[in-house]
Amino acid sequence: MRRFLAGFGYAAQGFWAAVKEERNLRFHLCAAVYALLASLFYPFGAVEYALLFVCIGGVIALELTNSAIERAVESPDPAHWRAAGGAKDMAAGAVLVFSIAAAAVGVALFWQPRVLAGIPAWFLKHPWALAALAASLALAWFFVFWPERKKG
Repeated sequence: MRRFLAGFGYAAQGFWAAVKEERNLRFHLCAAVYALLASLFYPFGAVEYALLFVCIGGVIALELTNSAIERAVESPDPAHWRAAGGAKDMAAGAVLVFSIAAAAVGVALFWQPRVLAGIPAWFLKHPWALAALAASLALAWFFVFWPERKKG
């Protein structure tokens, strides 16, 4: 049981290492937070939230997988450069494909003109929320683009 539980610790360490070192993962995490915040303006039910969480989880999982593959083939010997490059490109392609699909789901869920039109009016009625949104965007920018950490 102890080894089983230790596996969760290793997984958490891997996740936090990726958060520190992978800009694209930080971008996807911020996008997920803003998508979930935007969902509060919509009358979403369990199915819509399930779609959101599957898309968020899929993008994050593929980004972690892509990062793992990049590290695994980071310094191949000359005989394996082409294969390593192909593996890295394919993993990045998987993230791209799923991200496009997730964006399409987002458009399908969030493209409700009446709701979209009401969001700016809500922020104008709640200037504190507009200030919080502006501050969060600045923090998100810093979080995503902070100086890269050395990969270990």
